[in-house]
Amino acid sequence: MSQTLSLSTLLTVPMAPLVGALAAGILGTKFGGNWIGRRMSHSLTIFSVFLSFVLSAMTLKSVALDGAHFNETLYTWMVVGGLKMEIGFLVDGLTAMMMCVVTFVSLMVHIYTVGYMEEDDGYNRFFAYISLFTFSMLMLVMSNNMLQLFFGWEAVGLVSYLLIGFWFNKPTAIFANMKAFLVNRVGDFGFILGIGLIVAFAGTLNYTEAFAKAADLAKLSFPGTDWMLITVICICLFIGAMGKSAQFPLHVWLPDSMEGPTPISALIHAATMVTAGIFMVTRMSPLFELSETALNFVLVIGAITALFMGFLGIIQNDIKRVVAYSTLSQLGYMTVALGASAYSVAVFHLMTHAFFKALLFLAAGSVIMGVHHNQDIRWMGGLRKYMPITWITSLLGSLALIGTPLFAGFYSKDSIIEAVHESHLPGAGFASFAVLAGVFITAFYSFRMYFLVFHGKERFDQNPDAHHGHGHGQHNEPQHPHESPWVVTVPLVLLAIPSVVIGFMTIEPMLFGEFFKGAIFINAEKHQALEEMAKAFHGPVQMAWHALTTLPFWLALAGVATSYYMYMINPALPTAIKKAVMPIYTLLENKYYLDWFNENVLARGARALGTGLWKGGDEYVIDGGLVNGSWKLVDWVSGTVRRVQTGYLYHYALGMILGVFVLMTYFVWLK
Repeated sequence: MSQTLSLSTLLTVPMAPLVGALAAGILGTKFGGNWIGRRMSHSLTIFSVFLSFVLSAMTLKSVALDGAHFNETLYTWMVVGGLKMEIGFLVDGLTAMMMCVVTFVSLMVHIYTVGYMEEDDGYNRFFAYISLFTFSMLMLVMSNNMLQLFFGWEAVGLVSYLLIGFWFNKPTAIFANMKAFLVNRVGDFGFILGIGLIVAFAGTLNYTEAFAKAADLAKLSFPGTDWMLITVICICLFIGAMGKSAQFPLHVWLPDSMEGPTPISALIHAATMVTAGIFMVTRMSPLFELSETALNFVLVIGAITALFMGFLGIIQNDIKRVVAYSTLSQLGYMTVALGASAYSVAVFHLMTHAFFKALLFLAAGSVIMGVHHNQDIRWMGGLRKYMPITWITSLLGSLALIGTPLFAGFYSKDSIIEAVHESHLPGAGFASFAVLAGVFITAFYSFRMYFLVFHGKERFDQNPDAHHGHGHGQHNEPQHPHESPWVVTVPLVLLAIPSVVIGFMTIEPMLFGEFFKGAIFINAEKHQALEEMAKAFHGPVQMAWHALTTLPFWLALAGVATSYYMYMINPALPTAIKKAVMPIYTLLENKYYLDWFNENVLARGARALGTGLWKGGDEYVIDGGLVNGSWKLVDWVSGTVRRVQTGYLYHYALGMILGVFVLMTYFVWLK
């Protein structure tokens, strides 16, 4: 039996983190006179996010068990020529799941931050930012219209800019946050064009009203062309998703954003900002289902990202960057699922990935703390005995990431591979190869990091940079690693639990049940991937058992075995391979030269164009021609005319006589 959710409960979910953010950001900083200290700041923000999580969990229970639903406008901002601009909530299975994921991961990050940022001067400011980020993301996922969606979209972008550049005295952090901001503007330009086209042709910003007119939009052509309007709308919307969800070629900002503190790496790159694009495309499924071209574009972009970003993870030595490239690759997997019309599979992987990727980022932060702020995995090794909780949780997170049967990542990742295999789109062949090859690559770089950090010979006393502090003070002599405090390890344990069990528990209702009924639309006649998968599904246990005979399992196992041999048994081999394939290594080290292209071609081209318009258009045409030219002409004319006005009577008399003479001559000549 369907029931309506409480409006006051739903309002509290995003508003609680906003109140916490305002309290810590105003009363806990110089701006508001430092009225409250560190303890009060973190207590307020943690409690507010905890309250949001509890209410989100209650909402999810009502939606999943009782069929509850909510879709109402709360506030009308303005009405312009019949177009309503409103604030409202739409809560269904998709929203409720996202609310829980966002608030739970955010809660873990808040608790973890107490330990990680303990020595930092901007402690209260950091808590204000991450709470504000949580508010922004909740407004995005709970919206029932495109205006509020865009507000949340831009707000998470703004707060991520503040978080990536949190250490604003560090030039690399300032460069990274500016890069993130600018690259996201490119995507957001496409996104607002897509929304603008929907408004122009459907006349509404409301999801339900726009989707009701989707069939009519599908019959229209883009003005002046023979392109389908719906295809242009969907590709514009997806360009927005490419920026936020870091898809090739708009992915370049994400690895650099590692310059921010580790807790925000987990918050931005696991459950929240980077998954906004995946969520948005899923929400817009009634539109995307009407354009095969757009779906194929989504599929191919996702496949390129999944495969080629994985390659970059292999050569990284910074522990956070390895996990960052892993995020890029997994976002590619989610995008591939969207292209294959398996939207529920994409958001299922979004959910499982949120837990184990947040776990891996926070575990990486724990390792960084334990080895005194060294981030280079080549100078770690043997940390298993010093950091047992970090070790076991990292292992569980890595097993989930590579798709080990029974772990959360296995169910979602294998479902994506199967969905692509069942897809009949033109790009499905390449996508199928990309996601299969990605299994081996993911297993290889994940366990390369795992073995180098936790096993083998202890190398932390050989680090040439050990005598230099890494943003948190200086250490003058090598110190032994140590386990992190409980505020750091408790979130690791709490994230490790869903990383293991959540896939097993939820695959049936989310993929083959009615959990997303009414939230996701699939044209079953054209896109039958999920139907085919449902026929072959006989429960999570049987799926795990059957996986032992499938190619992805053996590819993952081969990846782990290869990394073990190369980094534990024969460590000279990677160096030999590097020398043998130096051109490929150079290509990977330079990230396919995309940064070089952006900085030297696009940025310089844009600057040259801007300079040309400034010099040619502004200085010469506008300033020189229109502004200066007009006054010079007036000056010349007035200067010439002024010579005639001398003030002498005889000059005027002469002028009159000459005038009479000219007139007489003229009339005589006419006769």
